[in-house]
Amino acid sequence: MSKDNLRFDSKLIHGGQIPDKAYGAVVPPIYQTSTFKQDSLGVHKGYEYSRSGNPTRAALEGSLASIESGNFGFAFASGLAAIDAVMKLLNPGDEVISADNLYGGTHRMFTQIYQDKGVKFHFVDAGNPENIRPLVNAKTRIIWIESPTNPLLQVVDIKKIAEESKQHKILLVVDNTFASPYLQRPLEMGADIVMHSATKYIGGHSDLVMGALIVSDKELADRLYFIQKATGAIPGPMDCFLALRGIKTLALRMERHCENAAVVAAFLESHPRVEKVYWPGLKSNPDYALATAQMKHYGGVVSFVIKGNDREEVVGFVEKLELFSLAESLGGVESLVAYPTSMSHGGMTQDERERMGVTDGLIRLSVGIEDSEDLVADLANALKS
Repeated sequence: MSKDNLRFDSKLIHGGQIPDKAYGAVVPPIYQTSTFKQDSLGVHKGYEYSRSGNPTRAALEGSLASIESGNFGFAFASGLAAIDAVMKLLNPGDEVISADNLYGGTHRMFTQIYQDKGVKFHFVDAGNPENIRPLVNAKTRIIWIESPTNPLLQVVDIKKIAEESKQHKILLVVDNTFASPYLQRPLEMGADIVMHSATKYIGGHSDLVMGALIVSDKELADRLYFIQKATGAIPGPMDCFLALRGIKTLALRMERHCENAAVVAAFLESHPRVEKVYWPGLKSNPDYALATAQMKHYGGVVSFVIKGNDREEVVGFVEKLELFSLAESLGGVESLVAYPTSMSHGGMTQDERERMGVTDGLIRLSVGIEDSEDLVADLANALKS
């Protein structure tokens, strides 16, 4: 059986990987080396210097391409490094149409770095794909979306936006971090570039920082490889090894994340101290039908607004939590609680956050794989007056 024809769960174990040629190691070895011996000038075994290529990273990049249904994968030192590589495809005067509901670090890079270098950004509510069309012009080069979004879990219709981007020959980039390839694969829906903060669900164990890009087009892949090689924001082989290990259990972990998130979201929706719950798997959520059609499940992140909608209420809540650790990031096996106002979106102004819907009472939960009853009990105790 060809590995290209494997079903998704099998690709997680075998996709894009081959046994080590030196000794037949089943797990790709950690090639902890900066350089490689050459037999003669220009004669080598495929690798010269670890910035331009490393066997451990190559195994990871092959796996990433396989599980996202792409042809080429690229690993970077962080999610923001991956985003930066995409932005380096642009020139001054180019324009980007971006969803207005997105990770604060992405917004910061767009507005405080590349906007100052001559790239123009338009921020729109991508929940309605019709909002994109009036902004398309001859200078538009990229449409950038997340789905589900960080931290309000808005689901964006990837297929509809891909139809618009292809009509005008614009690159569609989808940040697939919150869904992971297990829940949706944007390249199959018409996207041109899939981006991940692999720190999150791909790594899955809160023990690495990494980013990833996956594409199908060879010309685009060549441009991204040149950027990766020329600017050097690559991960080390140990982090690549850890990401490969995390990928192997992605399906098992995501099933439990999603199951637990469903229990947590239902509990929060029924609690009198909770004003609003954001999770696309709730039938009360306006994106429920689209999420059901577009995703395999609804994800492991649940956000909610605590009544009072202020920082004091949040402080009282998080200080009582025991199983949920107050920490940046998400997607690990352990449950985390984050405060977007001062964490993921702390680099934005208050006006920018409020326009996005990130209020002072908003709390984001990364629901781990613990026993759901223990997680609900922890939340219930913290929500007591």
